[in-house]
Amino acid sequence: MTRRADRLFQIVQILRGRRLTTAALLAERLGVSERTVYRDIRDLSLSGVPVEGEAGSGYRLLDGYDLPPLMLTARESEALMVAIRLLKTWGGESLSASLESAQEKVLAILPADSRRKAEQARVFAPDMGIQQHSRRDFDLIHHAISAQQVLSLHYRDETGQLTWRDVQPLGLFFWGEHWLLAAWCERREDYRCFRLERCLNIVATSRRFSESADRSLSDFLRKVRREERK
Repeated sequence: MTRRADRLFQIVQILRGRRLTTAALLAERLGVSERTVYRDIRDLSLSGVPVEGEAGSGYRLLDGYDLPPLMLTARESEALMVAIRLLKTWGGESLSASLESAQEKVLAILPADSRRKAEQARVFAPDMGIQQHSRRDFDLIHHAISAQQVLSLHYRDETGQLTWRDVQPLGLFFWGEHWLLAAWCERREDYRCFRLERCLNIVATSRRFSESADRSLSDFLRKVRREERK
């Protein structure tokens, strides 16, 4: 159980990072009852924090509310450094460069003790060159997902068969040593996952797409969860 002052600060941080947050989610994250969350939300509002919403629908912070400078515990700082190391090795070159800059900024604002512990974290992700095939295409795919840009893949499936597929990229998923691209396959007219190391060539087309209720990342994840429950 966290101290109440810390809990109120955590609530503001959670609300700040989401569009709408339910009391149930806050209660689960903080390890308290929903009744306690309702009381905390009320007290935050009375103290001047611009929380909008109501019980049963969810809460959010009004735009423009400023928070104090970023504060991280020593363990949070260490966890962040480890996550950056992992993604710098297993992600794309462009993302890796951005992470390098982000790491410098985070370390710069940490107290000396927290910075020392973060830099001395003994969890590593050495680059042994085994991900070069995926790193080569990661940035192209990552950009296409953000831009909602159709990709053309020259793909070798698990049987060795070669095909060209035009796909609408929805998300990248990391499974140990393998990156998977979740996409809507225009040829199959269904969701498919493609292992990046099996993509012999990837071309960004000039065509764009828009996600819909039955053709989106959220719908894909919903169907994956449904299959897992069977």
